[in-house]
Amino acid sequence: MGEIGFFAFFTRWDVLFCFGLVALVIVIGIIFSWVRLNGAWVFGMVSLFFGVIIGTNLFMANRAVSTFPGLEVANSYVASQEFDIRREAQIALGWTVAHSYDDGRVKLAITDKMGAPVQLGSIDVLIGRVTEDQDDIRPEFTLVSGVYEAEALLTRGNWFVKMKATAQDGTLFEQRYDLHIKG
Repeated sequence: MGEIGFFAFFTRWDVLFCFGLVALVIVIGIIFSWVRLNGAWVFGMVSLFFGVIIGTNLFMANRAVSTFPGLEVANSYVASQEFDIRREAQIALGWTVAHSYDDGRVKLAITDKMGAPVQLGSIDVLIGRVTEDQDDIRPEFTLVSGVYEAEALLTRGNWFVKMKATAQDGTLFEQRYDLHIKG
């Protein structure tokens, strides 16, 4: 919770909805405490209790499924057959990537085995949140003094950087990095 802040967390609509349900149960509990307890009231209280629990679970399950970005690959079996070949080719490149975020710019310093900057054939980068795809962006990277840079105004919290780069000889280089923005 430290990443999104105390106030920001409690003002999200889904959190407020859950607190509203709890408040509703408390108010109904107070109302039920004023009436004479009999079988119908007990049935009503138990039904309301489980109704709120089931309703909240359905709501949270719907939120979890509706915000999931989706599949990584269309067919995992086919992808697994080619994985080792792609991995060996990528390791043979000997590239090292250092990623950072400064003053609204994402920087990717890609170096070869000798520590020299790499000249890429192409680069495609997806930057987004792990749990939702509504904040996903694909910034255009340019080579500036041996470092690939792109403007990306990211809010604080956890982000991922998913890079697909192609070497001059056509070898695919794929990496995923975590990026934590403070402040």
